[in-house]
Amino acid sequence: MEKYLKIIQDSFTGYFNYLVTEITSPAWNNYLYWLIGLSLLVWSLEILLPWRRKQGVFRKGFWLDSFYILFNFFLFSLIGYNALSNVGVELFNDFLSLFGIENIVAFEVQSFPVWTQLLIMFVIADFIQWNVHRQLHKRSWLWEFHKIHHSVKEMGFAAQFRFHFMETIIYKTVQYVPLAMIGFGIQEFFIVHMFAVFVGHLNHANVGWNYGIFGYIFNNPKMHIWHHSKELPAEHPQGMNFGLTLSIWDYLFGTAYIPKNGKNIEIGFQGDEDFPEDFGNQLVFPFKKNNK
Repeated sequence: MEKYLKIIQDSFTGYFNYLVTEITSPAWNNYLYWLIGLSLLVWSLEILLPWRRKQGVFRKGFWLDSFYILFNFFLFSLIGYNALSNVGVELFNDFLSLFGIENIVAFEVQSFPVWTQLLIMFVIADFIQWNVHRQLHKRSWLWEFHKIHHSVKEMGFAAQFRFHFMETIIYKTVQYVPLAMIGFGIQEFFIVHMFAVFVGHLNHANVGWNYGIFGYIFNNPKMHIWHHSKELPAEHPQGMNFGLTLSIWDYLFGTAYIPKNGKNIEIGFQGDEDFPEDFGNQLVFPFKKNNK
């Protein structure tokens, strides 16, 4: 128990010091300033090349979503996720040690060229995320958490990070074992992560792009708007277009759906008129028994 308490203590102080360093000592792999830079870039594209011209620059929910970016990208880890995840990893390793297993690496990629490692990890991680995203729509108890993301009523880049903190726990937990089995831990994965953030920003942005033929590989604004459609088609009663960065999974497994130009479709979900619009009430919403 003392070991785990030490991990918790070190996690809090370590992450706090990390945040201070992020703010005071900019570097090429600085998450904070990359996040700010990408956000300003995509927001500028929304202002210069708006798809829905009647939508305001400061659209409905803009400031709420901006806070979600900071909370889900940084504050949640400071509050406790970093400590929780470090303890979880240690508990998992201690469990393996009971059976004499030191690690679960089944396919060593560390000897591969860096670009190959990045590509393998990116594709595996994105496929896992696609499957998790499907479950967020399919399982009623997971949908209660995911409703927060679908409560967005006007799409903009910052809407990407309007999601409940439990989604972070779910995604990271499911991804941990598969990525650990290929020796996940490459430092340059930062590049892939920020690329995914960039694509996610664009998916939710008020720009009318589909990337042409590359839209069959990468998720895009004209595809993702249908994922947020309030009216679901009979052939996709639990949703469609689940890809986060890659769209190819939806085309391969029959969940792609772009029937027409979705520029002015209503987004949200059935019953969202009664959904809370502030951060605090959204945070506790999935835990209330009367939501079912």
